[in-house]
Amino acid sequence: MFIELRNVSKYYGSLLAVNRLSMTVPEGDIYGFLGPNGSGKSTTIRMILSLIRPTSGEILLFGKEISRQRHFALRRIGALVEKPDFYNYLTARKNLQILGRLSEVPQLNHRVDEVLDIVGLLPRAASRVHTYSQGMKQRLGIAQAILHHPDLIILDEPTNGLDPQGQKEIRELILSLQTDHHITILISSHLLFEMEQIATRMIILHKGKSLVEGTVTSLLNNREQQVSVEIDRPKEVIQKIHHSEWAGRLITVPEHELCFKLARKEIPRLNHWLIRQGFNVFAIEPVRSLESFFLQITDHDQTDPD
Repeated sequence: MFIELRNVSKYYGSLLAVNRLSMTVPEGDIYGFLGPNGSGKSTTIRMILSLIRPTSGEILLFGKEISRQRHFALRRIGALVEKPDFYNYLTARKNLQILGRLSEVPQLNHRVDEVLDIVGLLPRAASRVHTYSQGMKQRLGIAQAILHHPDLIILDEPTNGLDPQGQKEIRELILSLQTDHHITILISSHLLFEMEQIATRMIILHKGKSLVEGTVTSLLNNREQQVSVEIDRPKEVIQKIHHSEWAGRLITVPEHELCFKLARKEIPRLNHWLIRQGFNVFAIEPVRSLESFFLQITDHDQTDPD
């Protein structure tokens, strides 16, 4: 495992920020570290990076306990925590050269241009950073994180504050870092729909505790989700549904749409049934399924006396 936490807790005075957290990040994953603001994500990341110490528990990086092998582990990690900070009056290339010298990156000039190309900024390498958009600064931050050839990078809310186009570009970049450059990625976010698109595994935190951990596919397949079906003649469909096995699954009936509560594996079967009844199905799509999943389990947690 690249990252392993064993019953890690962190107190700030009497405030319990992280509560007996255990998690594992295997090699090759894009691991979604999910939860609302204040759930303990940033505190956990700071403990993994050895910026703060846990109150109790163990943190292992690449199989070694971090308190004993800190320098060995951190040489293999890149990180982008909060907003990247650069010398705005210098060019992107010059900023990375300065950072590369501090990290003793070999063949530095070649590597700087290589990472700028990876993040799509090579054409703007000679531009001063103050001319960059926020999305470009985020990509430059990721370039800095991968400059020293890390095996693992940790990204804390990398799309926070970006417009939809900027978010899309960062998602595509993260996917390429995993598939093309074989980098394992731990990505913290409260944007649940976004993580559904890129994460292979995930953990959801709430009030410093782990609520669930596993592959995104298996967790979603094992839970019911809201599904929107766009169809012709919805009034006729409803009459058919009321006399079928799907009667108890229908939630709401917006214009030209039906909303069902279904397990993921039931969606193809519903589609086939509608077609056999002679209706045209124009679209079937989950309604922010991971977000619904998150709300279900956090609502349950709030009713738990513990």
